[in-house]
Amino acid sequence: MSQLLDLVDLDNALQQQSPQEILEFAIKQHGNIAISFSGAEDVVLVDMAHKIDPDIEVFCLDTGRLHAETYQFIETVRNHYNIYIDVVSPDGQAVRELVQEKGLFSFYQDNHQECCGIRKIAPLRTKLHELEAWITGQRRDQSPGTRAQIPVIQDDRVFARPNGSLTKYNPLANWTSQQVWDYIRSNDVPYNALHDRGFVSIGCEPCTRPIGPGQHEREGRWWWEEATKKECGLHSTNIKS
Repeated sequence: MSQLLDLVDLDNALQQQSPQEILEFAIKQHGNIAISFSGAEDVVLVDMAHKIDPDIEVFCLDTGRLHAETYQFIETVRNHYNIYIDVVSPDGQAVRELVQEKGLFSFYQDNHQECCGIRKIAPLRTKLHELEAWITGQRRDQSPGTRAQIPVIQDDRVFARPNGSLTKYNPLANWTSQQVWDYIRSNDVPYNALHDRGFVSIGCEPCTRPIGPGQHEREGRWWWEEATKKECGLHSTNIKS
């Protein structure tokens, strides 16, 4: 049986498991695994995983354009769990060249892919080449256009090392936003102060705004672009070509 079929069967089995059970499975399967941390879903995973393995590796991407509240949130999580968070930064020269050529807000004129590629995708790729597996907070109901079909476990060929492999876990794939926030409140989990000001999905400061009543949670991200393109590239396999 091929590895792909093995993953399909495994995903079918993990679909029936709780996020904690999925995390425990992932941690036991991989000695070199890390949680990608940025938002409410991710800190829920940090809380769950920390109870399974206090030494679980956690990393986040510092694009240089985050809200002040997000930087404060990173420090709050670091101190709350007494953990080391690997804060990954983009290549300074690549950022300088982009800004010198196109300015600080070029994404409003063309699209966000180039800026995200430099500030997020390139440093993420470098980080993931150090790992054999990573854990994300993706949920199926976050974005009907790009995330409705995400599996619990997948072969991440986008970020795998050349001739290598990388396994990606989405333990909260079947959870709703309500379940995430119920967990946060029930377990006294820290969260970004921007959530109390109408921000739901939080990215870089110039590309994120609060949403209004009836809007989907990712409508506050890259609001000037067409809905099916609302992925920065971290989860590019979500977008069908």
